[in-house]
Amino acid sequence: MTALRKSLRLYLVTDPQLCASRGVIDTVRCAVSGGVSMVQLRDKSAQTHERVELARAIKKALSGSGVPLVINDDVDAAVAADVDGAHIGQGDLTPAQARARLGPDKILGLSCETVQTVQAADPSIVDYLGLGPVFGTATKIDHAAPIGFDGLARLVALSSLPAVAIGGLKAEHASAVLKSGADGLAVVSAICGQPDVAAAARAFSFQEGRA
Repeated sequence: MTALRKSLRLYLVTDPQLCASRGVIDTVRCAVSGGVSMVQLRDKSAQTHERVELARAIKKALSGSGVPLVINDDVDAAVAADVDGAHIGQGDLTPAQARARLGPDKILGLSCETVQTVQAADPSIVDYLGLGPVFGTATKIDHAAPIGFDGLARLVALSSLPAVAIGGLKAEHASAVLKSGADGLAVVSAICGQPDVAAAARAFSFQEGRA
């Protein structure tokens, strides 16, 4: 298993509202202590300079952990904060444009919801795919129709790229996600805003152990 595939196993996507009571930085710190292996800073309402400031603080909190940090939909912030990479969607910069800004050594993730977008993803440009939504989710109201585990397996099979599933996933879904061929799960509300963030993250490790 490559280092990136291993990092995708339990992928935390931050939500500033769900994390409000604890704060994003402390949420990330606790989640990593519970087993989160990759973090995506996602804050749709922030400005680039605000994302840069928060990303730098998260990067400091992650220092020494080996857990990669990427920024959602803001390649400029990823470059300015010098984090591990960026994650983009189909309506953002093209992967080629994002790669040109990031440089060759940073991680670039791409969200894909259809057969066509998966097949169009170029492994020489993109490092991993975010596939879904598996289920509907309130944390992203403009998502496409849910694809379920069968749809996830079909999309995974179309590409040699590492893949992380996203969309309404909880600890009890870990086994089904891994059986689909995906390398891991991206989660938001299953960890962010939970009373015990570290325990919520550990629940995924427990389920994975049974898979």
